[in-house]
Amino acid sequence: MTTASRTPVSCFDSLLGQALRGDLGPAPHTRRIAVAFTTSQAVRHDGRGGGYRNEVLSLRLDRAVGSCAVEPGALPAGTVEDCAGADVAALLTHPLLPVRVAALDAYLMHLTPHTPSHGARQVTIPAGSSLERSQARAAAVADLLDLPPGSTVLVVGVVNSLLQALRSRGLRGIPCDLKGGTTEWGESIRTDALGEIGRCDAVLASGMTLGNGTFDPLRRSAQEHSKPLVMFAQTGSAVLPRFLHAGVAAVCAEPYPFFWLDGGPGTIHRYRADDGGTS
Repeated sequence: MTTASRTPVSCFDSLLGQALRGDLGPAPHTRRIAVAFTTSQAVRHDGRGGGYRNEVLSLRLDRAVGSCAVEPGALPAGTVEDCAGADVAALLTHPLLPVRVAALDAYLMHLTPHTPSHGARQVTIPAGSSLERSQARAAAVADLLDLPPGSTVLVVGVVNSLLQALRSRGLRGIPCDLKGGTTEWGESIRTDALGEIGRCDAVLASGMTLGNGTFDPLRRSAQEHSKPLVMFAQTGSAVLPRFLHAGVAAVCAEPYPFFWLDGGPGTIHRYRADDGGTS
């Protein structure tokens, strides 16, 4: 089954409901999460003035790992212990949205891993320093935007390497993030993505929007404004390809282990809606 052959879904909760009912594959109550863990990092690249923190919840189902980024320190104590050994159905109804996202991601990764038969095209991120690998990943993401120089891209979930990649292609980025602040180059970061969509030619958004509940409003607004939406996803890398032909134009999917975990070569996976799911 290719990505293009899947029936588009209307929203995240609709996809979650399909999974719970067993419409997508094996009944989720028959599948258990063997390992639950968090990955926490602090980053300060050479040559960059600022740094940032990341924390990601990951759940392992057989060979698959599903992930959801969270604000550092936001997960309640005991969350990882509660997830380990739980059945997938229980986690798909968990009160914490990041747990539901990670569980759905693991379940869908188990069903439809990132392979050419499921619509994915592999891209190698070469070995290098943390900054070199960040820039290589950013180039692979930016290449999914089919825009002429001079176009404006709303970037939801600020990554400085992505803003740099856009600039190198003659594109103007409007940085937007719920935390606000400024970019590496002193640009003001907007906080209201929906209010900025009318000013851009395309939207480039992080999978973290799944984990904070802003993905569906952003996707609907992009559809209403006829703006192509491209997702770059460590969070929900197996979830977001399900929204191709449903408001998402392309996805750069990056399942665990992420590019920032080591200096060796790695693989990310690109999907496009307009060529049958591959890039």
